[in-house]
Amino acid sequence: MWIVELSLAPTEERLAARPAHRRLLAGLRERGVVPMAGPLADDSGAVIIFDLPDEEALRRELAADPYLTTPGVTVASVREWRPFVTAGPC
Repeated sequence: MWIVELSLAPTEERLAARPAHRRLLAGLRERGVVPMAGPLADDSGAVIIFDLPDEEALRRELAADPYLTTPGVTVASVREWRPFVTAGPC
């Protein structure tokens, strides 16, 4: 699994692009690729959890999301995660 942390600024471009980004995430959830995602409580950033086999697959999914290159959105970190306790299937 992978944790992608975004840093967010309150730009008009980001706010305009957010609905399409959320629809994309909903589709990834339906496919079992993104079990959880959402903004931080202060809207300064967001976290997306990806369930993918390797970094190459993750990079393909990230490249398919135009939100991540929108002004006001920065990929702050990408980290591999190995959870040993899970909430179960989505």
